[in-house]
Amino acid sequence: MTEENLAPVTMLSTPIRLDYDFTAGLAQSKTLAGYAQGKFIGQRCPKCKQVYVPSGGSCPTDGVAMDEVVELPNTGTVTTYCIVNVPFAGQSIELPYICGQILLDGANISFMGLLQEIPTDEVRMGLRVEAVWVPEDELGPNLSSVKYFRPTGEPDADYETFKEYL
Repeated sequence: MTEENLAPVTMLSTPIRLDYDFTAGLAQSKTLAGYAQGKFIGQRCPKCKQVYVPSGGSCPTDGVAMDEVVELPNTGTVTTYCIVNVPFAGQSIELPYICGQILLDGANISFMGLLQEIPTDEVRMGLRVEAVWVPEDELGPNLSSVKYFRPTGEPDADYETFKEYL
């Protein structure tokens, strides 16, 4: 082949794998240990008094170390959500399913969780939910210890109580 016959490479498909070793710091270790016990563990900022779960060890607002450990309840409020209808490789959840931002009671930051045991047309902002954990013998130091969140049956949270977390 001559150089004139060669087309530029525009796409390359090749298997790739990246292995990471992660060493959790002190704050992350507390959060991960909580998951292994079926608990949500956060930390409170000594300056602004905000509670973060999971915690990074320092307050993102004030930049100060957080030493106070806070155990949070298994209940919270859906602040926003997304109904997923798009299939993807390795999918293990039946479509459609719901991902929501969950604001645990007593926390000042939300995190993403799977919502189940509710039809997609009934999910809403303000929905009160509770964590459903894997069986005790399957608990581990990771967020997969939380199977999903489900409705509690409580009345919806008032918008004013979670609007600043949207």
